[in-house]
Amino acid sequence: MHPLEPVRLIDITTAQHTPKMSDADARRIVLMTASLSRETTHARLPNTATKRSVGETGNHGRLQMLKTCFAASFTLAIVLMLVPQPITAQSAGSGMPMRTPDGQPDVSGIFTFRTLTPLERPSQFEGRDSLSAEEAAAFEASERTRQNRDLFDPVTGAPNAGYQPRAEGGVLSYNEFWYERGIELTSDKRTSLIVDPPDGRRPPRTDAARVAAQEERAYTEEHRYDSYENRTMTDRCLGTSLAGPPMRSGAYNNNVMIFQTREYVVIQNEMASQARVIPLEDTAKPPFAQLKGVSRGHWDGETLVIETTQFRGQQNAGTVTDMRLVERLTRLDPDTVAYEYTVTDPAVYTAPYTVMMPFRRTDGPIFEYACHEGNIGLYGILAGARNLERLGRELRP
Repeated sequence: MHPLEPVRLIDITTAQHTPKMSDADARRIVLMTASLSRETTHARLPNTATKRSVGETGNHGRLQMLKTCFAASFTLAIVLMLVPQPITAQSAGSGMPMRTPDGQPDVSGIFTFRTLTPLERPSQFEGRDSLSAEEAAAFEASERTRQNRDLFDPVTGAPNAGYQPRAEGGVLSYNEFWYERGIELTSDKRTSLIVDPPDGRRPPRTDAARVAAQEERAYTEEHRYDSYENRTMTDRCLGTSLAGPPMRSGAYNNNVMIFQTREYVVIQNEMASQARVIPLEDTAKPPFAQLKGVSRGHWDGETLVIETTQFRGQQNAGTVTDMRLVERLTRLDPDTVAYEYTVTDPAVYTAPYTVMMPFRRTDGPIFEYACHEGNIGLYGILAGARNLERLGRELRP
């Protein structure tokens, strides 16, 4: 047993309308269980401030105090309104599926999805789905060193990690203390989170999408200092693609809280404090697109299936309004929920692609993502540009 309080389960012999496991569920659980064994402890490394997986203690509390973050008030309000009544305890070793009081499969909890496994397979591992234990350990050590901000030279920068030399305007970001990225690969040592196509990479883009991306980059380069409207969503504190949908592992805030009622599932990301309130009924959709799309959920046996359409576009790797996203969440055991998603966007990609990664139970709570770039950084970027113009630099055509 883990040192945390036991997971509370409902006795499904008293549950009503308990769905049976479908053949698709059985296949998915066999696949996911084979590739995502329970991960309960993680190696602690120097200069890695927080390790929040089950059973870990130590620096996490100090880091969160220093972050001076407070749980977002709107999240608490939603929890108070939607969180179900306490669930009857049952032994996790009984082999019985976890259920909510109304008999639905239980995918709720607080989870982390941080990992060193890259979304796309690196060229050095072309043709290889997974690594040996020795190869994985060497890759993990190499990545931890490559990404360690304390080892970057502020003058020469670190181009392989996205930081240009100071002479080219590069400025290093936070030091390593503030990062909470993954420190290891998934337990099956996969070389990519993408499982389809088999090469572990996104499909090729369409010709039209490549041209559109080139034009967008050229326009951004020419007009980046025109107005706040030309800055990124992250610059403006309006969100980040890492929070999804779909969700992706990043440098920090790789945590999510899921809670559910009979009618809704709420997915609250720590990154950017974004909450998705997803109806579990086929209710009417709004007649307009939204930044995060419009989501509807339903149960397919033991799996929660969330279908999202009506995206505004450009929020996820250049996708457009035709993107269709299907997310699947399946409880594997008390500590693990399998998260799988498929992106279909025929205007951008020549084929769909599917990603599979584990959500691992972690100690809470999640914290508010207090974004100040929109208040301070954005002003500084544009004010600095206007000052350069006064000095004679031409920044706007």
